[in-house]
Amino acid sequence: MSREGNRQIRRIRTQITLVRRIVVAALVVLGLGAALLTFPGARIAGAGVLTSAGLISIVAGLAAQSALANVFAGIQLAFTDAIRVDDVVVVEGRFGNIDEITLTYVVVRVWDERSLILPSTYFTTTPFENLTRQQAGMLGTVELDLDWTVPVDDVRARLREHLAGNSRWDERVGIVQVTDAVSSYVRVRILVSAADSPNLFDLRCDIREDLVLFLQQHHPAALPRLRVVPGVPPLPGTVPAQQASPVTVG
Repeated sequence: MSREGNRQIRRIRTQITLVRRIVVAALVVLGLGAALLTFPGARIAGAGVLTSAGLISIVAGLAAQSALANVFAGIQLAFTDAIRVDDVVVVEGRFGNIDEITLTYVVVRVWDERSLILPSTYFTTTPFENLTRQQAGMLGTVELDLDWTVPVDDVRARLREHLAGNSRWDERVGIVQVTDAVSSYVRVRILVSAADSPNLFDLRCDIREDLVLFLQQHHPAALPRLRVVPGVPPLPGTVPAQQASPVTVG
Protein backbone atom coordinates (compact mmCIF):
# COMPACT_ATOMS: atom_id res chain seq x y z
CA MET A 1 0.00 0.00 0.00
CA SER A 2 1.26 3.50 -0.83
CA ARG A 3 2.16 6.00 1.88
CA GLU A 4 -0.68 8.28 0.75
CA GLY A 5 -3.16 5.41 1.04
CA ASN A 6 -1.86 4.55 4.50
CA ARG A 7 -2.24 8.17 5.59
CA GLN A 8 -5.87 8.27 4.42
CA ILE A 9 -6.66 4.99 6.18
CA ARG A 10 -5.22 6.28 9.46
CA ARG A 11 -7.23 9.48 9.11
CA ILE A 12 -10.50 7.60 8.47
CA ARG A 13 -9.75 5.19 11.31
CA THR A 14 -9.23 8.08 13.73
CA GLN A 15 -12.45 9.82 12.70
CA ILE A 16 -14.57 6.66 12.77
CA THR A 17 -13.32 5.77 16.25
CA LEU A 18 -14.20 9.21 17.60
CA VAL A 19 -17.60 9.37 15.88
CA ARG A 20 -18.48 5.95 17.26
CA ARG A 21 -17.72 7.11 20.79
CA ILE A 22 -19.81 10.25 20.34
CA VAL A 23 -22.75 8.22 19.01
CA VAL A 24 -22.50 5.71 21.87
CA ALA A 25 -22.46 8.51 24.46
CA ALA A 26 -25.46 10.22 22.82
CA LEU A 27 -27.43 6.96 22.66
CA VAL A 28 -26.74 6.24 26.33
CA VAL A 29 -27.99 9.69 27.37
CA LEU A 30 -31.08 9.48 25.16
CA GLY A 31 -31.81 5.95 26.34
CA LEU A 32 -31.65 6.93 29.99
CA GLY A 33 -33.87 9.94 29.31
CA ALA A 34 -36.45 7.85 27.46
CA ALA A 35 -36.45 5.24 30.22
CA LEU A 36 -37.03 7.85 32.91
CA LEU A 37 -39.88 9.46 30.98
CA THR A 38 -41.83 6.21 31.06
CA PHE A 39 -42.50 6.84 34.77
CA PRO A 40 -45.20 9.44 35.60
CA GLY A 41 -43.21 10.77 38.55
CA ALA A 42 -40.19 11.32 36.34
CA ARG A 43 -42.30 13.33 33.88
CA ILE A 44 -43.47 15.69 36.63
CA ALA A 45 -39.93 16.06 37.92
CA GLY A 46 -38.71 16.64 34.38
CA ALA A 47 -41.10 19.55 33.91
CA GLY A 48 -39.71 21.20 37.03
CA VAL A 49 -36.17 20.61 35.85
CA LEU A 50 -36.90 22.22 32.49
CA THR A 51 -38.06 25.41 34.19
CA SER A 52 -34.66 25.79 35.81
CA ALA A 53 -32.66 24.44 32.85
CA GLY A 54 -31.04 27.80 32.19
CA LEU A 55 -29.55 28.08 35.66
CA ILE A 56 -28.52 24.44 35.71
CA SER A 57 -26.80 24.73 32.33
CA ILE A 58 -24.78 27.73 33.54
CA VAL A 59 -23.69 25.96 36.73
CA ALA A 60 -22.89 22.74 34.87
CA GLY A 61 -20.97 24.62 32.22
CA LEU A 62 -18.79 26.33 34.80
CA ALA A 63 -18.22 23.10 36.72
CA ALA A 64 -17.36 21.07 33.62
CA GLN A 65 -15.53 23.76 31.69
CA SER A 66 -12.26 21.83 31.52
CA ALA A 67 -13.96 18.56 30.57
CA LEU A 68 -16.04 20.21 27.85
CA ALA A 69 -12.96 21.95 26.49
CA ASN A 70 -11.24 18.58 26.16
CA VAL A 71 -14.29 17.08 24.44
CA PHE A 72 -14.41 19.84 21.83
CA ALA A 73 -10.62 19.66 21.44
CA GLY A 74 -10.86 15.91 20.79
CA ILE A 75 -13.48 16.48 18.09
CA GLN A 76 -11.34 19.22 16.57
CA LEU A 77 -8.26 16.97 16.46
CA ALA A 78 -10.14 14.20 14.69
CA PHE A 79 -11.71 16.34 11.97
CA THR A 80 -8.91 18.85 11.34
CA ASP A 81 -6.41 16.05 10.62
CA ALA A 82 -3.87 17.54 13.04
CA ILE A 83 -2.97 14.10 14.40
CA ARG A 84 -3.99 10.57 13.51
CA VAL A 85 -3.59 7.20 15.14
CA ASP A 86 -0.03 5.89 14.54
CA ASP A 87 1.36 9.36 13.74
CA VAL A 88 4.92 9.94 14.93
CA VAL A 89 5.09 12.99 17.21
CA VAL A 90 7.48 14.77 19.56
CA VAL A 91 5.73 16.04 22.69
CA GLU A 92 7.27 17.24 25.94
CA GLY A 93 10.67 16.46 24.43
CA ARG A 94 9.70 12.79 23.97
CA PHE A 95 9.51 10.83 20.76
CA GLY A 96 6.52 8.50 20.28
CA ASN A 97 3.47 7.33 18.33
CA ILE A 98 -0.18 8.33 18.72
CA ASP A 99 -1.70 5.20 20.22
CA GLU A 100 -5.26 6.35 20.95
CA ILE A 101 -7.42 9.46 20.55
CA THR A 102 -10.47 9.78 22.80
CA LEU A 103 -12.94 12.58 23.46
CA THR A 104 -10.93 13.90 26.40
CA TYR A 105 -7.34 12.67 26.14
CA VAL A 106 -4.68 11.37 23.75
CA VAL A 107 -2.37 8.44 24.49
CA VAL A 108 1.18 8.71 23.13
CA ARG A 109 3.30 5.54 23.18
CA VAL A 110 6.88 6.69 23.67
CA TRP A 111 9.91 4.84 22.33
CA ASP A 112 10.47 2.78 25.51
CA GLU A 113 6.86 1.44 25.38
CA ARG A 114 5.58 3.71 28.15
CA SER A 115 2.31 5.58 27.62
CA LEU A 116 2.17 9.36 27.90
CA ILE A 117 -1.42 10.50 28.50
CA LEU A 118 -2.17 14.12 27.60
CA PRO A 119 -5.46 16.06 27.61
CA SER A 120 -6.86 16.80 24.17
CA THR A 121 -6.46 20.53 24.77
CA TYR A 122 -2.68 20.03 24.87
CA PHE A 123 -2.62 19.43 21.12
CA THR A 124 -4.75 22.50 20.38
CA THR A 125 -2.91 24.95 22.63
CA THR A 126 0.72 23.74 22.73
CA PRO A 127 3.14 23.50 19.78
CA PHE A 128 4.26 19.95 18.98
CA GLU A 129 5.98 18.12 16.13
CA ASN A 130 4.08 15.73 13.87
CA LEU A 131 6.74 13.97 11.82
CA THR A 132 4.32 11.96 9.67
CA ARG A 133 1.49 14.39 8.93
CA GLN A 134 2.30 14.52 5.21
CA GLN A 135 4.11 11.21 4.80
CA ALA A 136 5.54 8.43 6.93
CA GLY A 137 8.95 8.36 5.24
CA MET A 138 11.72 10.06 7.18
CA LEU A 139 15.32 11.20 6.68
CA GLY A 140 18.13 10.77 9.18
CA THR A 141 21.85 11.43 9.42
CA VAL A 142 24.95 9.70 10.73
CA GLU A 143 27.94 11.97 11.37
CA LEU A 144 31.55 10.84 11.78
CA ASP A 145 34.53 13.05 12.63
CA LEU A 146 37.47 11.48 10.76
CA ASP A 147 41.05 12.20 9.80
CA TRP A 148 41.89 14.30 6.75
CA THR A 149 43.16 11.16 4.99
CA VAL A 150 39.74 9.48 4.96
CA PRO A 151 38.95 7.97 1.52
CA VAL A 152 35.49 9.43 0.95
CA ASP A 153 34.90 7.44 -2.25
CA ASP A 154 35.53 4.19 -0.38
CA VAL A 155 33.08 5.28 2.31
CA ARG A 156 30.46 5.96 -0.39
CA ALA A 157 31.04 2.54 -1.92
CA ARG A 158 30.75 0.88 1.48
CA LEU A 159 27.50 2.72 2.20
CA ARG A 160 25.98 1.58 -1.11
CA GLU A 161 27.01 -1.99 -0.36
CA HIS A 162 25.52 -1.84 3.13
CA LEU A 163 22.23 -0.27 2.04
CA ALA A 164 21.76 -2.84 -0.71
CA GLY A 165 21.61 -5.57 1.93
CA ASN A 166 19.69 -3.71 4.65
CA SER A 167 15.91 -4.24 4.55
CA ARG A 168 15.31 -1.17 6.73
CA TRP A 169 16.31 1.18 3.89
CA ASP A 170 13.42 2.33 1.68
CA GLU A 171 15.68 3.02 -1.35
CA ARG A 172 14.90 6.74 -1.50
CA VAL A 173 17.99 8.53 -0.14
CA GLY A 174 21.48 7.27 0.61
CA ILE A 175 24.34 9.75 0.17
CA VAL A 176 27.70 10.66 1.73
CA GLN A 177 28.75 14.31 2.11
CA VAL A 178 31.69 16.12 3.68
CA THR A 179 29.95 18.89 5.61
CA ASP A 180 32.94 20.37 7.44
CA ALA A 181 36.75 20.37 7.19
CA VAL A 182 38.31 22.51 9.90
CA SER A 183 40.82 22.05 12.70
CA SER A 184 41.96 18.44 13.09
CA TYR A 185 38.99 16.58 11.62
CA VAL A 186 36.85 16.13 8.54
CA ARG A 187 33.14 15.74 9.25
CA VAL A 188 31.48 13.11 7.05
CA ARG A 189 27.69 13.06 7.05
CA ILE A 190 25.63 10.12 5.80
CA LEU A 191 22.04 10.97 4.85
CA VAL A 192 19.62 8.04 4.56
CA SER A 193 15.87 7.43 4.49
CA ALA A 194 13.50 4.85 5.93
CA ALA A 195 9.78 4.13 5.87
CA ASP A 196 9.19 5.15 9.50
CA SER A 197 10.98 6.31 12.63
CA PRO A 198 11.73 2.87 14.22
CA ASN A 199 13.32 1.63 10.99
CA LEU A 200 15.23 4.89 10.61
CA PHE A 201 16.71 4.68 14.10
CA ASP A 202 17.84 1.07 13.60
CA LEU A 203 19.19 1.88 10.13
CA ARG A 204 21.32 4.72 11.47
CA CYS A 205 22.73 2.46 14.19
CA ASP A 206 23.51 -0.25 11.61
CA ILE A 207 25.32 2.19 9.33
CA ARG A 208 27.33 3.75 12.15
CA GLU A 209 28.48 0.36 13.42
CA ASP A 210 29.30 -0.92 9.93
CA LEU A 211 31.33 2.13 8.91
CA VAL A 212 33.31 2.19 12.15
CA LEU A 213 34.21 -1.47 11.67
CA PHE A 214 35.02 -0.86 7.99
CA LEU A 215 37.42 1.99 8.80
CA GLN A 216 39.08 0.03 11.60
CA GLN A 217 39.77 -2.94 9.34
CA HIS A 218 40.55 -1.29 5.99
CA HIS A 219 41.49 2.35 6.67
CA PRO A 220 42.79 2.71 10.24
CA ALA A 221 44.67 5.87 9.26
CA ALA A 222 41.31 7.55 8.63
CA LEU A 223 40.30 7.29 12.27
CA PRO A 224 40.49 10.61 14.16
CA ARG A 225 43.97 11.50 15.40
CA LEU A 226 45.55 14.46 17.16
CA ARG A 227 48.69 15.65 15.39
CA VAL A 228 51.61 17.26 17.21
CA VAL A 229 54.23 18.72 14.85
CA PRO A 230 57.57 19.56 16.59
CA GLY A 231 59.89 22.31 15.44
CA VAL A 232 57.20 24.68 14.18
CA PRO A 233 58.44 28.31 14.53
CA PRO A 234 56.39 30.56 16.83
CA LEU A 235 53.97 33.07 15.41
CA PRO A 236 55.28 36.63 14.86
CA GLY A 237 55.15 38.71 18.04
CA THR A 238 55.14 35.71 20.40
CA VAL A 239 57.91 34.56 22.74
CA PRO A 240 59.10 30.93 22.62
CA ALA A 241 58.34 28.98 25.78
CA GLN A 242 62.02 28.41 26.64
CA GLN A 243 62.76 32.16 26.44
CA ALA A 244 59.78 33.38 28.43
CA SER A 245 60.74 35.14 31.67
CA PRO A 246 59.38 33.64 34.89
CA VAL A 247 56.52 35.36 36.62
CA THR A 248 56.87 36.05 40.34
CA VAL A 249 53.73 36.02 42.43
CA GLY A 250 53.97 37.71 45.78
